[in-house]
Amino acid sequence: MLKDFKPVLGILLRFIIIYLVLLFAYQFYLNASKDFGLDPFSRIIAEQVSAVQNVIAYPTKLYDDVKNEQVWFYVKNQYVTRMVEGCNAISVIILFVSFIFAFYKGSKTFVFVGASLVLLYIMNLLRIVGLNIVMVDHKEYGKMFHDFVFPAVIYGSVVILWLVWIKFFALKHENS
Repeated sequence: MLKDFKPVLGILLRFIIIYLVLLFAYQFYLNASKDFGLDPFSRIIAEQVSAVQNVIAYPTKLYDDVKNEQVWFYVKNQYVTRMVEGCNAISVIILFVSFIFAFYKGSKTFVFVGASLVLLYIMNLLRIVGLNIVMVDHKEYGKMFHDFVFPAVIYGSVVILWLVWIKFFALKHENS
């Protein structure tokens, strides 16, 4: 009977191992940078968001709050949002990568993950830009966009990429 579940258990075990390794590595990274305020990766994202907003006529400056490990976005002469570690989408990316590698299919796995990470990075950047614009121009919708609309965008992107991976790559031989 265990033979019937062996492929599923293998995928599940790979997922759990990869997820835990990436999660612990990320936690180690966060612990190493916690004395310096916002972690470097989140800071890069905040700077890129600021650059995009400056280009699209939403003048933005960043203000550090090292003690609270955050950076504030000062857009059009008002503090609108703050960038914290959770805004960098790394936890979502760890989950995504773990799932894709659980269904490992050789070198195309690395290519798909690489291309997907670029797409998810851009989606997350645009998500933060969008939230800042909503908070400047339509603050009354800010909570709804922060809590529902923009998480749906990033998680929806992940689910679509998972479905593409499964349909066109991971199960391609099984469906032929």
